[in-house]
Amino acid sequence: MFSALKNHPFPVEAFFQSSVVLTFAVPKEQLESMIPECLSLDTFNDKYAFVAVAMVQTKDLRPKGFPAFMGNDFFLIGYRIFVRYKNNAGKNLRGLYILRSETDRKKMEFLGNIFTHYSYTTTDISRTRAGNILTYASVKSAFSVAIDLAEENVGLPPRSPFADWKEARRFAGPLPFTFRYDAKTKEVLIIEGQRENWIPRPLHVTDYNFAFLQTLDIEGAALANAFIINNIPYQWKKGKTEIWQ
Repeated sequence: MFSALKNHPFPVEAFFQSSVVLTFAVPKEQLESMIPECLSLDTFNDKYAFVAVAMVQTKDLRPKGFPAFMGNDFFLIGYRIFVRYKNNAGKNLRGLYILRSETDRKKMEFLGNIFTHYSYTTTDISRTRAGNILTYASVKSAFSVAIDLAEENVGLPPRSPFADWKEARRFAGPLPFTFRYDAKTKEVLIIEGQRENWIPRPLHVTDYNFAFLQTLDIEGAALANAFIINNIPYQWKKGKTEIWQ
């Protein structure tokens, strides 16, 4: 019974006040061992795979259909790999494989770990602005990101494998699905996200550091793109399961 509860048993909705995503290109060989056997890496030119960090300020997060005043506001931080899954109907699905999930409130950690497999932990998070520089930082999680908001015509990061922003936008999310795999039962959990008016705006990241990415012991990672979206209604459908064949 408790295990079934963790399979995202009901749809959830929220309002994304902002979502900042930094995507890193990594030689695909560096990530192949980090995903389960049912998934494959979502690659670019059969050379690069991608790991992303998302920092999301949510408002009124709640079970779908509940009034907004019953929702809660949380900051969510997710580390995930871009992957593909071929389902039993033969359809190729693009999505995410979660490596780590963090939040700024114990309530989200508690409820999130009842109704999902994301293994939330609670951390501190600050968002400050000095002039045109917007900074996200956490002491406990040892990360920081500095963004220059003054630049309007933002180019790609210097080491990005993409030729231009149009090419990079394919990997600017959101990828519709999130996957979880139970190797013992070969059960795949599929959660579909839905959004409206998702228009990513490129960001000029001037500095960043993520201690968690360093623990992955990956080499050759390069910032491929960075973007922000604002004021987006978002929902996650009830999770679906199937046996991987």
